[in-house]
Amino acid sequence: MKNILKYTLALFTGFLMYSCYDGIDPITAVDPGPDMGAPVILLNSPTDGTTIDALEMNSTIEVDFKVEDDIEIDVITVSLDGEVINQYDSFTDYRIFSDAFDQSGIDFGNHILTVTATDMEGNETEVSATISKPVYTPLFANEVFYMPFDADFGEYVSVSEAGTVGSPTLTDDKFLGNNAFQSAADSYLTFPMEDMLGSNFTGMFWYKVVSSPDRAGILTIGDDAADRNQGFRLFREGSSSSQTVKLNVGVGTGESWNNGGSISVNNGDWINIAFTVSPDETVVYFNGAAMNTGTPTGPVDWTGCVDMVIGAGGPTFDYWGHASDASPMDELRFFNATLSQEEIQNVINVTNPYEPTIEGEVFYMPFEGNYMELLSQDEVGIVGAPGFAGQSQVGIDAYAGAADSYLTFPAADLELGGEFSAAFWYKLNDDPNRAGILTLRPPMDGTANDLTKGFCFFREAAGDMQRFKLNAGNGGSGVWFDGGSDADVDPTVNEWIHLAFTISGSECVVYINGEVVKQGSFGGVDWTDCTSLSIMSGAPNFIGWNHFSDLSYMDELKLFNRALSQEEIQSML
Repeated sequence: MKNILKYTLALFTGFLMYSCYDGIDPITAVDPGPDMGAPVILLNSPTDGTTIDALEMNSTIEVDFKVEDDIEIDVITVSLDGEVINQYDSFTDYRIFSDAFDQSGIDFGNHILTVTATDMEGNETEVSATISKPVYTPLFANEVFYMPFDADFGEYVSVSEAGTVGSPTLTDDKFLGNNAFQSAADSYLTFPMEDMLGSNFTGMFWYKVVSSPDRAGILTIGDDAADRNQGFRLFREGSSSSQTVKLNVGVGTGESWNNGGSISVNNGDWINIAFTVSPDETVVYFNGAAMNTGTPTGPVDWTGCVDMVIGAGGPTFDYWGHASDASPMDELRFFNATLSQEEIQNVINVTNPYEPTIEGEVFYMPFEGNYMELLSQDEVGIVGAPGFAGQSQVGIDAYAGAADSYLTFPAADLELGGEFSAAFWYKLNDDPNRAGILTLRPPMDGTANDLTKGFCFFREAAGDMQRFKLNAGNGGSGVWFDGGSDADVDPTVNEWIHLAFTISGSECVVYINGEVVKQGSFGGVDWTDCTSLSIMSGAPNFIGWNHFSDLSYMDELKLFNRALSQEEIQSML
């Protein structure tokens, strides 16, 4: 009985196996044939001629490739500049293989990445891609040091990294690029500066000051902590609302002080700080404006000075509490020459070009210690001896009027059309009691003003007040936009006000602090023979009623080739 059961089970199993394979061809070995050739490599990344523009000491590239062979792959190697960085000798699919990975450590210069594949017959294929990572080329004459703080603490003129003490960091609270430098308690950077700067040099960086700690070193090169007779020390000190940046320079037998200038802590703005050192003068600049000068008795003494400390007073100047600085710093540069104010402003303009924020802007003067118009990058014409206020509504400085003094600008560069707007901050000085502010008129008709073309914006006494007025010429006559008492300002208040006016083909509007003080119909302006804009005077083309130079302050002058809306004007307040 047991044997019968065994036979029956065997027959049943055989039947099942036959049923499973019924209709299916049996597996038979197939001769792959002769090896017809070497492997084929497709290198997707990097492609030949790849250029890495990132300014960082070490970059990362993606390596992405695919290998195919008609019979069987034996081994694949990936090399960078002749050094194997990856190798493969085990494959799930022995005819096709692909991989992608990131390769770090790509430094400056030219590199070659190579993928090599060999099949079982020893046939070999090699595909390469050249990679270029250009070194930094200084943007300016005499530039010898540049740290952008974008990805690391690299100095890109010498192509070397700064040393670190403690835990300095990169912060995304930056001025330009990806990051900025920020020190921390008992932390800073060091960099060898021996023989780099000489007797004449300039330092420059962007800076966002914080008030805690209430004093700190910023940049320091010193011999020892016994005295300050060698190197220099740039540092800050002050209160929770204002910090003063100061410069001290050692001349061997003594030291020279420059008390720099003060920065408001509360506005949270980035400012450009620059300082120049020569044997007979030091100057501290904020946003291109000269804040203060010092008068050393000779050249800086570099005896025993080796390393610069960045972000702290360091071991030679941490006394008086000038330890680490928590203020972000960005775009640090040094030059082995004493830059002029114009050259400092040029560095600012090149590295941080002004971008208009309102459509139609054709002219912008911030008056930050110079008379440069930032859209054209040109200095305006100067008549007489205008000055600077040493105060401002925006930024660091403002224009200060003077007798028989004003600025000029070619009307052809203003792209004049059927519409025009002007806007600026203004602090009134009512002595003299009438003055021109902005004038674009044809030459006077003898001793009489020609009001038929262009415009003049001016002020004059109205009792104890000062009244702002606009006259615009339509070709045949001048149309008045006298705001009456709504356009009056009390000269004793001594506050900054915002003035603006617009001219279109249908109306003119005058604004004070964003509010309309006069509005009226106008048939369109005629610019015939209007060749030169005068800033802060009626001269030379609107003096028939004694509207000469204005001794008031002006800041943030902007001109537009269209009529702005009230909302756009209010956005500038």
